[in-house]
Amino acid sequence: MSDKFLKDTYDLNTAQETCEHYQKWAASYDTEVGEQGYVTPGRVATALKSYVPDAQVPVLDYGCGTGLSGVALHEAGFRVIDGMDPTPEMLKQAEAKGVYRKLINFELSDPEPVKPRAYSAITAIGVIGTGAAPPATFDLLMKALPRGGLLAFSFNDHTLADRAYTSRLNDWLDMGHARLLFREYGPHLPGMDMKSDVYVVVKA
Repeated sequence: MSDKFLKDTYDLNTAQETCEHYQKWAASYDTEVGEQGYVTPGRVATALKSYVPDAQVPVLDYGCGTGLSGVALHEAGFRVIDGMDPTPEMLKQAEAKGVYRKLINFELSDPEPVKPRAYSAITAIGVIGTGAAPPATFDLLMKALPRGGLLAFSFNDHTLADRAYTSRLNDWLDMGHARLLFREYGPHLPGMDMKSDVYVVVKA
């Protein structure tokens, strides 16, 4: 199978380009990333579960895509998972996974797609990064959490090389608005020799 969609992902520059790209990629996404051994969803889900032992705590899977992240959360033990994504075709694939309580489509132009304090645990797995969601998405999700809420997310190698993303995280930590609970550098897409940092932060 061609890996055109995956390689092109890191060259997207606008929200419109990103939406169109993922809309076209939806049907073959799982197969393509699966061929490269995509393991970050499982790593993030496992990390979050160590801080949220209650299986009934609702988790928002922001940027859920085709639902691979939801499957990973379910396999880690979470049983109340809501997914959000701006791409309708991706949501169709996610619905077929059968692990979500509900799925929500939203517009990228919406400045506040996540209702404040609606979730005490949010994931953004492979979402905030180069060719995907901009650095401001980190602020959006952190502001939506209540004090003591958890955000579990990942930055791949491309994203780690862009100071705009790591600086946004460090701003929250340095200002004392968040605390880092977990950080681990490990495999992301082994077939492409790409790695990622997995994080869990708590809102202070």
